[in-house]
Amino acid sequence: MWGAAAEPADSYYQIRPECTDVPNTRFKIKPGKTLSVRKWQAAFTQEGVLDIGKTLGRIQRGGIHPSIRGEVWEFLLGCYDPKSTFDEREQIRQRRRLQYASWKQECKQMFPVIGSGGFITAPVITEKGQPILDPLVLQETNLGEDSDFFKELESRGPLDKKVIQWMLTLHQIGLDVNRTDRTLVFYEKKENLSKLWDILALYAWIDNDVGYCQGMSDLCSPMIMLLEDEADAFWCFERLMRRLRGNFRSTGRSVGVEAQLTHLSTITQIIDPKLHHHLENLGGGDYLFAIRMIMVQFRREFSFCDSLYLWEMMWGLEYDPEMYSLYEEPEFEGERTEGSSKGKPKSIKQCGKYERENMKNGGKSSAEGPLPIAVFLVASVLKDKSSKLMTEARGLDDVVKILNDITGNLDAKKACAGAMKLHKNRPRNSTGEEP
Repeated sequence: MWGAAAEPADSYYQIRPECTDVPNTRFKIKPGKTLSVRKWQAAFTQEGVLDIGKTLGRIQRGGIHPSIRGEVWEFLLGCYDPKSTFDEREQIRQRRRLQYASWKQECKQMFPVIGSGGFITAPVITEKGQPILDPLVLQETNLGEDSDFFKELESRGPLDKKVIQWMLTLHQIGLDVNRTDRTLVFYEKKENLSKLWDILALYAWIDNDVGYCQGMSDLCSPMIMLLEDEADAFWCFERLMRRLRGNFRSTGRSVGVEAQLTHLSTITQIIDPKLHHHLENLGGGDYLFAIRMIMVQFRREFSFCDSLYLWEMMWGLEYDPEMYSLYEEPEFEGERTEGSSKGKPKSIKQCGKYERENMKNGGKSSAEGPLPIAVFLVASVLKDKSSKLMTEARGLDDVVKILNDITGNLDAKKACAGAMKLHKNRPRNSTGEEP
């Protein structure tokens, strides 16, 4: 009935003893405020229909108890429809596990290290698709020079362009996996690192438009810890990418997150014109120094536990009960289109507080749809650090250093409250849209 965590709850966030410079979490579980197991189970009917509205306020007040965090996240991210029953969700879960297994087998046939319990950190082919017999790869994969894989690769003839592109990303994923959350005891086990690599490799294969980009390992890592089944973790990550993959999409001229940085600039100019002018004078008017905060959703600015708390608060505030049906469209490319509507109007009681505010404004805040709350979170952080930035930043390197120095020392609840305040009081033009 209830999902199982990959490890005992307290071990998700256990820091390795030698990592003494890693800040401790500022968030502590508060009895009576946190969404507890009892409160969570009480929100379901006997058939399994969830009153999601009951849980959103409690998440906002105190987050989610670690023992149920994974299964609650599946709803917050749109993996399941709150109106579905236990039986319907189990059928969906089994179908998705089969789909994941099929994709994994497809990838394993192209590169046998997939699913082997290992991963690679050196390239295996050239850009023209020729095998690279790198000693490091041979050591990491246990595939000797006489391996059937390399013989078969040489005999295949010209590889498909998509296969070449995918295989070229595998070592990049491995390098990032090797750097992701390595202060945590969980990743002392190589099989957990391998699981993270497998999921990211599969995602890179199925997402033709974006593939893999640096930062995705930071977004995927918590899913591995919270959900015992690898396929369930994959689908949770895939749903998160539905809302974030536009940030990673890039062209020769721009990156996908650029529009959000432009809005961040506009918001900062209004709420703190002196700071905005100072940043412009330093050459930071494009706000590229804030790109990491938005791309990986503050994973580097908060302690590990606080970042999870922040994420669930953000998702709870932004929650839209239409997410599941929007994500279940047949085309993989159809990431969430904010403000879109299908069928009968959604119940405002089942929406998060941030989503309700957007609904009151007619469902749109800009030409692209409502801004993610992450933009207002960054604006809130900049406003909070305005004095330090104004007095100590004499160049962009100083701006980056000041923002890096706050890593692990931000208060998630305070940051969300500041973001909501900025969002509520943001200026609008005559049509109700943001300027």
